[in-house]
Amino acid sequence: MAIKFSEFNVGATTSDIDYLVGYKNTDNVQIPVGLVGTNTTYTVSTAQAGANETITLTGSDSSTDLITITAGNDISLTDDGAGNGFTIASTVVGDTYTIGTSTNGSSVDVNLDAAAGADTNITLTPGTGLSITQAADVVTLTNTAPGDTYTLGAGAKAGSSVPLNLDAATGSDSVVNLTEGTGITLTQTSATEITIEGSAGTTVVKDQFTGNNSTTAFTLSVTPTAAANLNIFISGVYQNSVDSGGTANYSVSGTTLTFVTPPPTTATNGIEVVITQ
Repeated sequence: MAIKFSEFNVGATTSDIDYLVGYKNTDNVQIPVGLVGTNTTYTVSTAQAGANETITLTGSDSSTDLITITAGNDISLTDDGAGNGFTIASTVVGDTYTIGTSTNGSSVDVNLDAAAGADTNITLTPGTGLSITQAADVVTLTNTAPGDTYTLGAGAKAGSSVPLNLDAATGSDSVVNLTEGTGITLTQTSATEITIEGSAGTTVVKDQFTGNNSTTAFTLSVTPTAAANLNIFISGVYQNSVDSGGTANYSVSGTTLTFVTPPPTTATNGIEVVITQ
């Protein structure tokens, strides 16, 4: 059945409408008006509620919902008075302190003075060899036990040693000895000087001669200390310094070596004289 829209009554409000009518192909479509509505909008506002703060959500359909923000310990909540927000603040204020010093006999107290809380202090006490003084909040630590002083000197040589004397001004003296080792000579030249000299080492000199069965005297290149400092070889054979009866086979005077019996004829440089000094 066809219906003219002019046959419907005009509604003044939504409550006057029962259905919305539409048409699809050959069928009429009726939609209950309760299924069709308008969007709801919301506004947010804040308000002070004693020490707490409320946040209210108000809908355009007059619906409301709220939550309450509760102030905890040492927290304050303050609305801005216009419903647009609030301030969260801490109510805790820390203490303040003043540090100072004062004399306490031979000690010094370091004092921590609280503006509102409890005062406290520590005491600086001098140990052995220290003094502590205080002036205008400046603490001074002073060493009252300076160390000993010493004088170092060389003593007179005794045997092969020279003593080093450490003389204390007030404490105990001390001594160490420098002792000559092999090839070393120590000489105390003054109270503040010791001379250390190295002895000469062993020197070995070799001279060579040719025997002709007549010459007995030969000139050496150095002066031996004694005949005992000589080792003589003739044609490679060692020569004893004395014969079986204890008579010397050769002697030395200055740089002259003299044989009792002329050495036999040898090859060139067949006589070898080793001089040890």
